Amino acid sequence: MTVTDLSTTVALDPDRNVPGVRRQGFADALRAEWIKFWTVRSTTWSTVMLFVLGAGLTALVCATSAEWLASSEADESPGAFLTWGMMFAQITAIVLGTLTVTTEYGTGMIRATLAATPKRGVVLAAKAVVLTVTLFVAGTVTAFAGYFAGNWFFENEGIGIALGEEGVLRAMFGSGLYLAGLGLFAAAVGLLIRHTAAALSVVLGLVFVVGNMVFLLPGAWGEWIGRLMPGNAGSGVAMPVSFNPGLLDPWVGFAVFCGEVAALLLVGYVVFRRRDA
Repeated sequence: MTVTDLSTTVALDPDRNVPGVRRQGFADALRAEWIKFWTVRSTTWSTVMLFVLGAGLTALVCATSAEWLASSEADESPGAFLTWGMMFAQITAIVLGTLTVTTEYGTGMIRATLAATPKRGVVLAAKAVVLTVTLFVAGTVTAFAGYFAGNWFFENEGIGIALGEEGVLRAMFGSGLYLAGLGLFAAAVGLLIRHTAAALSVVLGLVFVVGNMVFLLPGAWGEWIGRLMPGNAGSGVAMPVSFNPGLLDPWVGFAVFCGEVAALLLVGYVVFRRRDA
C-alpha cells in the first residue's frame, strides 16, 4: 500500500508492528514446496517408475546380454550396459520436473503460493531445491541398484566390473546428477509454457528425437550441434562407457549441460517474475 502526495511517495509495510505477523522466509517456502511435492500421487508414482525403469531394465538387459558379452563376438563393453535402464528413467525425471511447475498452473494453486510467498525468486529456488534433492537421491539409489543387479549376471559369466574401475562410481553418482539437471531443465520449460502436455512434448522431443536427428546433419557442424544438445551433453556422466564415443568427455559435457540448464532457468525466472499468475 502506498500513500502519495504531490511531492513524495512513501511505501508502507502493512505487517509492520503487527503482533504475531512474521515474514515468510526461504525455510517456510521450502517446507511448503516439500509438502506440496510429496502430497500428490504423481510424485510417488513417478519416483517408483524411475526406480523400476532404471534398475529393472538395467538388470534385464544385463541378464539377456551377459552371455553374448562374454563371447568373442561381442563388440561392446559390458560397462556400457550397467546404467542402460537410466536412459528410460530420464522420462520419469522429465515428467516429475514438468509437473512440479505445471500442476500448480493447471489447478490455479500458483495464486495461493504467490500470495503466501510474494517473492517469486524464493518460490522458484524452493521448488528447484526440492526437485534436485529428490531426483539426485532417487537417481543415485536407482543406479546403484541397477549396477548390483546387472553386475551379478556379468560376474556369473566372468566379466564382472568392480565399483572401483574407471568410470563406474562416476556413473553411479552421475546418474543422480544428470536426472536432477534434466528435471530442472523440464521445470524451466514448464515455467515458460505453463501447460503439462506441451512442456512434456517439447522436452521429450528435444532429448529423445532432436538430440539424435541432428547427427544426420551434414558436416562437422552437425556433429558439434549433436554433442551440445542437452541430452547428449549431460548423459555422458551417467555412463561408465558411452555407446557413442563421439560425445564430449563426461565432465565437460555435464558442464555444458549445467550451463544450458542454468540459462533456461534464468529465462524462466525472468518470465515468471514478469508474467501474471
